[in-house]
Amino acid sequence: MTPEDAAQAAQDLFEAEETGAQIGLLSLRFPGMTLDDAYAVQDALVARKLAAGRRKIGWKIGLTSRAMQDALNIETPDSGVLLDNMLFESGDTVPKGRFIQPRIEAEIAFVMGADLPHGDLNREDILAATEHVAPALEILDTRILRSDPATGKARVVTDTISDNAANAGVVLGAARHDPRAVDLRWVGAIVSRDAVVEETGLGAGVLNDPVTSMIWLARRMEAYGQRIEAGDIVLSGSFIRPVECPTGTQIDADFGAFGTVSIAFE
Repeated sequence: MTPEDAAQAAQDLFEAEETGAQIGLLSLRFPGMTLDDAYAVQDALVARKLAAGRRKIGWKIGLTSRAMQDALNIETPDSGVLLDNMLFESGDTVPKGRFIQPRIEAEIAFVMGADLPHGDLNREDILAATEHVAPALEILDTRILRSDPATGKARVVTDTISDNAANAGVVLGAARHDPRAVDLRWVGAIVSRDAVVEETGLGAGVLNDPVTSMIWLARRMEAYGQRIEAGDIVLSGSFIRPVECPTGTQIDADFGAFGTVSIAFE
């Protein structure tokens, strides 16, 4: 892809979010599209949003579970940018029409108290820079069609990355925990939709430890001249499959002693 291609794709995605009209698969428009191409589109999309007045508040990590990696035939996670208009509090109601095809995932959020240092980071670096961890839900949405109507071809990872890793919202629970005092591998959630349990999972589903996904993100960002900074919220990756949230849905996530998170869709 040329820089002009990336800029046009980003503009198309920006308009899709504004209008609620999804665009076709970028992987079909640009055969041979690479991961670097996809991140170039994402960067252009985020730049367009920042120019429109949005503010970066953090990062999300996706494709951290083996099931999701196998489904998309890829062995590496992906990442996206959290912006200020994506932040919801537990108990909020999402206005009707805000999203196109919303889904939710259960995650552990890291809230950073210090910038991560440059260089080859380890587990201790992540823990030392983290102010607290919290229960969270990620709201996913897609500004790209999930499949091509003409061919039936499903979207692939380059489509998802371009679309800011399908990022749409983050819902933070009120509980706050010292990451050194909790074994995040054993933090789990029971996720219910309209009072029916839909998914359960444990933090170990995220690369065996959510801290590992934080290390992955920091190293990827280092390669691109970026870094995780103080004040950033980082979603470390889902340990459940996405749950569809049509109009009228109520989502409740019970993380046990770790806390609770809920969100409703008008």
